[in-house]
Amino acid sequence: MSDESQAKERRILSALRKVLGNIVKDATPEPGMPHPFRESTVQEIRELFGLIAEREAELAEEAKLDRNERPYYVDEPPNVSVVTLHRPPKNGKPN
Repeated sequence: MSDESQAKERRILSALRKVLGNIVKDATPEPGMPHPFRESTVQEIRELFGLIAEREAELAEEAKLDRNERPYYVDEPPNVSVVTLHRPPKNGKPN
């Protein structure tokens, strides 16, 4: 699959996930209120989220992407720092 078609499919899957998530959020009732969806519809929504996640994983594997990457802000402090080590002189005397 070409990079262009893979990118398009990733965008489609992302849009599907967002829209489906927004539908679920909008339709979720207050605590104690009856749910507007039938149990079969809830199960189908769960399966659809699973299918989207499965296809996203397949695309990431094909593109050799790391699925454990997390977004970060540019101004976040780095999680690692570089430490420079100096070798002592061979004769044992400091420079």
